[in-house]
Amino acid sequence: MLKYDRLQTILDITNREGSVSFQTLSKKLSVSEDTIRRDIKELNDRDLLRAVRGGAHSIVQKKYHYRDREKAGLEQKKIIAQKALSLIKDDQVLFFDGGTSILELTKILPKDLKVTIITNSFPVASVIEDHPLIDIIFLGGRLYKSAFTTFGNTTLESIANFKADLYFLGVCSITPENLSCNYQEDAETKRAMMKQSVRIVGLCTSDKFDTESSFIIDKTKKLDIIVTEHESTSPQMRKYIAQGIELL
Repeated sequence: MLKYDRLQTILDITNREGSVSFQTLSKKLSVSEDTIRRDIKELNDRDLLRAVRGGAHSIVQKKYHYRDREKAGLEQKKIIAQKALSLIKDDQVLFFDGGTSILELTKILPKDLKVTIITNSFPVASVIEDHPLIDIIFLGGRLYKSAFTTFGNTTLESIANFKADLYFLGVCSITPENLSCNYQEDAETKRAMMKQSVRIVGLCTSDKFDTESSFIIDKTKKLDIIVTEHESTSPQMRKYIAQGIELL
C-alpha cells in the first residue's frame, strides 16, 4: 500500500471509530507500529487528527444530514447563488454536485433558461424536474442516504461520458493549497467532475475558508472562480487570489 493510501485509510478508520490504537492500525494495515506512529504524527502535524498516547483521536465534527446542512447559513447561500447565476448562459452544459449552495442556485434558475444540467443530487433533480426548458441528466449509482447523492463506479463511469462548460462545485473545506471533504466517495465524484469540465466554479460560504477535511479532492488552484458572500478585498481572500483564482 502506498503511503498516501495508508494515510487516507488511517483517517477513515479513525474518523469512523472515533479513536484507534497503534496496535489495531498496525494489524489492519500490515505495517509496523513504528510506521503507524510516524504516520499519525504526520497527520497530527497537519491537524487532520489528534495523536494521543497509544493511538489517535478523530477531530472530524459531526457529519450533519443533508436536511440539517440545507438550513445552515441559508442567507449566505442565497447571496452566493445570486452571484453564481450570472455565470450561466443559454445552451451551456453544466455539472451540479450535491452541495447545499448548489441547491439554492438551482432554485433560482430562470424559467426561460435553456441549459443541460448533469447531476448526482436528488434534491437538485427534484427542483429541475418541472423546469420547462432545462434538460436534466441524472447520474446513477449507489445512493448516499445522508447526502441524497449517488456515488461509486457507475457514477464515475457516467461522468466520464460528458464534457461540461461549467462545474458548480459545492465546497466543503478549502485552504490556499487544497480542496477537501469529509467522504472519500464525495472526493472521487468531485474530482471526476473537475476533470470533465472546461471551467470550475466553487460555491463557498465564508466559514469553509482555511479549513481542512479528511479527503483531498484536488489542488485549490484548479478552481477558476470562487463565489462567496465574503468581501474579496479581505486579507484572507488575497491568499486565494494569489493562486490565480477569480473571486466573485
